[in-house]
Amino acid sequence: MSISEALPTFLGGVFLANSVPHYLEGMAGRPFHSPFARPRFRGLSSPTVNVLWGLANLGVAYLLAFVVGHLELGRLGSGAPALAGFALASVAVDRSLGRMRAGA
Repeated sequence: MSISEALPTFLGGVFLANSVPHYLEGMAGRPFHSPFARPRFRGLSSPTVNVLWGLANLGVAYLLAFVVGHLELGRLGSGAPALAGFALASVAVDRSLGRMRAGA
């Protein structure tokens, strides 16, 4: 996989990781942080906003990984950049939420 395919695939993994908490919290009917809240990224948005934001992130993840990056799920190693992006973004979101909830 070339760098021109690996980078969008990596970013697809990042967007996929970001879609998960927004979508799940929204589907559970709970408000969650989003860029549309006041203050931005710190306040809470409605469950509906978060479901829509999660779906938008999922759409971007698909476009980046499969359309631009040409991810092939059946090819071993093809998903490594997406997995790396997903893992790094998951840890970053976890740390960010931990700091916000601790009041830092």
